[in-house]
This record gives sequence, C-alpha cells and structure tokens, in this order.
Amino acid sequence: MKQEIRKVLSKAIRDRWTVTFLTGAGISAESGIPTFRGPEGFWTVGSADYHPQEMATYRMFRKNPDEVWRWYLYRMGICRKAEPNPGHLALVEIEALLEGRFTLITQNVDNLHVRAGNRNENLYQIHGNVFFMRCADACTDRVYPIPESVEPKTKTAAMTDRDRKLLRCPACGARARPHVLWFDETYNETHYRFESSLKAALNTDLLIIVGTAGATNLPNQVAWTVIQNGGVTIDVNIEPTRFTDMARASGRGFFIQEPSGTALPRMLEVLRSS
Repeated sequence: MKQEIRKVLSKAIRDRWTVTFLTGAGISAESGIPTFRGPEGFWTVGSADYHPQEMATYRMFRKNPDEVWRWYLYRMGICRKAEPNPGHLALVEIEALLEGRFTLITQNVDNLHVRAGNRNENLYQIHGNVFFMRCADACTDRVYPIPESVEPKTKTAAMTDRDRKLLRCPACGARARPHVLWFDETYNETHYRFESSLKAALNTDLLIIVGTAGATNLPNQVAWTVIQNGGVTIDVNIEPTRFTDMARASGRGFFIQEPSGTALPRMLEVLRSS
C-alpha cells in the first residue's frame, strides 16, 4: 500500500474522521457470487433469453411474476451458498474500530454484509435484499423475510402452488414482490435509504469505494457529494473505473488496484496501528 494512502488512513484515526464505505459487486464476486450484469444474469423463458435489465423490472413482474420470482429465488440460492470473505470481515472490524464514525452503503442484495456482522443501523442496502419481500400492491411499507420454507430454485425448477401461497403479503394476502430496486423504479428513503445516503455523504471525510464501477445513480451522487465537500476518496478495484477518474481529478483521491479481500484487511491493519 502506498505511503500516502497509509498517511490518509492514519489521519482518519488521529483526527477522528467520519468514514463511509461504498461497496458493489466486486466484493461479492470474491465470495463466488457472479456479477449481476454478467452471463449468469441472463434468464431463459421458453425460447427467449432475457437480459437482467429486462428481468429486473416492475413491468416484467406484472407481466410474468412467476418467472421473476424463479429468477430471484435462483439468485437467492447462489447467495445463500456464498460466505463472507476477508473483505467483508475486515469491514466489520473497521466498523467497531471507528466507534460511530462509520457508514456502509452497499449496492449488493446478497446479505453478506449482514451475515458478516455489520450493524443494520450503519448499513444502507440501497438496492434492497434478495432474502426479503414486500407487498406488490404496497398496502404497507413493511418488509418481510422470505419464509425459510421457500426453497431456492434451479434454472429448470418451476414455481409451485405452495411457493405462490408463501410468497404473499402477510398483511393483506396480495402477491409479494422481491425487496429489490428494479430498473424501472427510483430510489426512495423508505426502502432504499436515499436521503440517508446523501446525508452520510455530506458528513463524510473519507469515502472508500470498493468493487463498483458506478453504473447506477445514487453511488455516483454519493461520490460527487463527498468530493465537492472536500472529502478524500480511495477507489479499490481490480481495474480502473469512473470512480478512479473522479478520485484522481479531485486532487484528493487514490486508486488501489487489487482485490478487496486483500486491500481491506491491509487497511484494517493500518487503522489499528494508527
């Protein structure tokens, strides 16, 4: 790790900086979860192949809810088999070390940050969580765990009447939907912590971006807000992204080109020793 990055991390501890982490698919890929936009995201319905941008929409859910649920239950099974990696575990330790000056904003819906041990009050799951559901008719804002008796699907397994009965809103009995942000929907505070994320960005001294290319709106707003308010940014990724360019252009940013599973534990070591 470059000496100037070590100095920034040491200063963050010494001066009691507020630190925000922004994580994306890269950290989960190191746990064996295929990236959402990669080949594993495609889904076949009959003779047609659908892109993730087509499956992950409210429009598709209204048109073919069984296929959308099959796709998400397949993804849920992949996420259930995965385990938090050293990057996830380092973030738990960093959260404890920073004592209330820590926020974790994640684009990932795989629940690995929760399973690793990050606290819900400091964790903003801005794209939802594949293990939860809510009323498709929005009779309530409540979010419910998907019943444990709902089994993950293989690519060929069909939805059953039992599945349909279990995937119902407990409040009104209407069909439930996956608790995820779809491509034809917008961020909000209630389900995706939109305002909370921007407020955290306004108060951030150091933003550490991990494994995301910035393909969605809110992460870009978070990064721009931190930079425009004079914060320091560190982009951790296996290849340069738009966040790398943003960090470098700000004059207060750095790029660490390595997997998060090695970079985050090394950051933890520096923070502990500062």
